[in-house]
Amino acid sequence: MTNPVIVGANARGEQVQLFPRMANRHGLIAGATGTGKTITLQVLTEGFSDLGVPVFLVDVKGDLSGLAAPGKEHPKVAERIAKIGLQEHGFSDYPVQFWDVFGEDGTPARTTILDMGPVLIAHLLDLNETQAGVLSIAFAVAEDRKLPLLNLQDLRSMLSWLADNTAEAGKNYGRVSPQSIGAIQRRLLTLSDAGGDTFFGEPALQIAEFMRCDSAGRGVINILSGNKLILNPSVYSSFLFWLLTELFETLPEAGDLEKPKLVFFFDEAHLLFDAAPKALVDRIEQVVRLIRSKGVGIYFITQNPGDIPEDVLGQLGNRIQHALRAFTPKDQKAVRVAAETFRPNPEVDVKRAIAEMGVGEALVSVLDEQGIPTPVEQTLVSPPRSQIGPLAAERKAELIDSSDMQAKYKHTLDSESAHELLLARQQQKQNAEAVAAAAAAQQQEREPQKNKPKPRGRSRQGYAETLGKSVLRSLGSRIARQLVKILMSLFSGKGRG
Repeated sequence: MTNPVIVGANARGEQVQLFPRMANRHGLIAGATGTGKTITLQVLTEGFSDLGVPVFLVDVKGDLSGLAAPGKEHPKVAERIAKIGLQEHGFSDYPVQFWDVFGEDGTPARTTILDMGPVLIAHLLDLNETQAGVLSIAFAVAEDRKLPLLNLQDLRSMLSWLADNTAEAGKNYGRVSPQSIGAIQRRLLTLSDAGGDTFFGEPALQIAEFMRCDSAGRGVINILSGNKLILNPSVYSSFLFWLLTELFETLPEAGDLEKPKLVFFFDEAHLLFDAAPKALVDRIEQVVRLIRSKGVGIYFITQNPGDIPEDVLGQLGNRIQHALRAFTPKDQKAVRVAAETFRPNPEVDVKRAIAEMGVGEALVSVLDEQGIPTPVEQTLVSPPRSQIGPLAAERKAELIDSSDMQAKYKHTLDSESAHELLLARQQQKQNAEAVAAAAAAQQQEREPQKNKPKPRGRSRQGYAETLGKSVLRSLGSRIARQLVKILMSLFSGKGRG
């Protein structure tokens, strides 16, 4: 049996533990700012890594980079260790891999336009229904014409082709609005300015990179830099949901495992659902429900449980609730909602505890070994074994540069894709048209000219006749007609001796 992850201890001094076999039943860490959610996340991450379970998390504030360095002795840490009764709590660093969507604060975590797909790209660009439909047509045309969409330039080129061929596209795929294409192009320009050119491209991140262990058998902790990413919620939510989808579609069914294959922690979880269309929220709910059978545990971190849709919240079996501040009627309602999500414990006044707990305390209810929620316990959370707070910038830079992932993903590949192929095909078309035009010109030169000028004599006679007829129409007298006949005979050569 795999050892449990120690969350902390209750008021009776009994340890509160998370059972690895139930860790893929997902979880929630909630609480107001400054109540200790980050430390709880750090403790759980260490516990999973010690079990040989790789972890993925988003470091929104930059504090979690300290996982890569050992902690230090401190009177408050020593006091908490004694209260919880931790017998073996040595300080330790952990194997960490730093990632960054923008490639600035970690190894680039790229994906391609094609891999993300039209639904998530539409969400990323905040497109309306009509615009999203045009985007889907662009993807369909690219697929049928074997034009790989890898980066933003590819998508822009594909949309430009659609704008130039709306009639052809409309016959086979549906109406394409030039106005919608223009709107999408403007959104792509904004995304490019926000770093999208770095985010999309090759080499694309392989999900298997998240599922590694070090030489000692500890799970590698993958930390995604979130300080810049969080400023663009649509990029943040789209990237995280893409990761979930990739895991769901890539990993085989695993059944009941002694421990998860991978655990994901999603900080600021409300950003996954804010402003997301219902179809996307439904898809997230479906992935969360089914991905646990692939051996993946998902833990959402947010201030209020109400930030999570009920259909998703109902699937989170392991719950850790830090304090909530109840100063307004809305806050008080949030406390009631949070209290109602726990299995009651006669020894714990949940509503009072939620409002009055100190930093580093939490209400905890986990699934027992039979999958049944345990009664809620007011818990003093364990201190982490690694460093509390961010890692020194110099040390972090050293770890990033020396990583084998950095060597693999640092430099962008310039693969032949839709942009290059469309340019090549356009050039071929122009070359073919030029060759055809030259051939036609040569053929015209070889053919006899149809409208050659008439012989000179006949031409002169024609002029004389025309002149005579004109004069006859203007002169009606007999004398004039005779004079004209004489003139005509002279021009035609008649009457010469």
